[in-house]
Amino acid sequence: MLWGSIVALITPMRASGAVDWAALDALIDWQIESGTHGIVPVGTTGESATLDAEEHKQVVRRTIERTAGRVPVIAGTGANSTAEAIELSAAAADAGADACLLVTPYYNKPPPEGLYQHYKAIAEAVDVPIVLYNVPPRTACDMQPDTVARCAGLPNVIGLKEACGDAERVAAVLDAVADDSFRVVSGEDAQTLEMMELGATGTISVTANVLPKEMSEFCTAFLEGDAGRARELDARLQPIHDILFVETSPIPTKWALHMLGKVDVGIRLPLVPLSAAHVGELRARLANIGAL
Repeated sequence: MLWGSIVALITPMRASGAVDWAALDALIDWQIESGTHGIVPVGTTGESATLDAEEHKQVVRRTIERTAGRVPVIAGTGANSTAEAIELSAAAADAGADACLLVTPYYNKPPPEGLYQHYKAIAEAVDVPIVLYNVPPRTACDMQPDTVARCAGLPNVIGLKEACGDAERVAAVLDAVADDSFRVVSGEDAQTLEMMELGATGTISVTANVLPKEMSEFCTAFLEGDAGRARELDARLQPIHDILFVETSPIPTKWALHMLGKVDVGIRLPLVPLSAAHVGELRARLANIGAL
């Protein structure tokens, strides 16, 4: 399940901010047809922070229904309230999600024991595989390898999305976790090649929203032993990784998809449209890689 290019799917919205269900269906089909290996709906890239609980559950259900078993669906169900995370995870499990992705609680800044107890409570409450998600630049909470290893001892914790900014963390986590079946995937597109060289088995990717075929080919090349081809593709992708984080994600990604004619311009406050200063460069880089 945690293999290759897994898209951290945006939640398409109309200009009013309402979820665009038809666009969501079309994005899912395009992703699968382009070779994406898995889909994460309503992660942080899917604006989980500004969807209400019912919208969140609806997007997960719709993604599972539209995917129809063609690729795994790993539902984003993290929250900084353990009770809310349990509620969202239970709903995703009931809808048929293959796994749940749970970001570390943000703002609360729990200590290591709090992190362990948070994931333990979820694991005991919901019978679904759990993927941990560490992204301290967004949460102010950095889950260290020893805490990951402790959580990995819970029966249904199967892996980690690592986005701490230090690719070397992959090796530290894999060294700390005794279970050889535990998987680490990249949460930093620009570092994915380095992280796979250290043992990661793929990526949960923002860039895959815009270039699903290229991300799939890149990951597949590396994982099937063609390191030269993977490095070539990675070099081509780096300018896109860079521009998609020129402002807070998913602002540039949504604008790129709008340029590609895939979505309307909707995004929810406190996020705002891409600033005019970056529009031209985004368009130029998409054109340079052949997306426009």
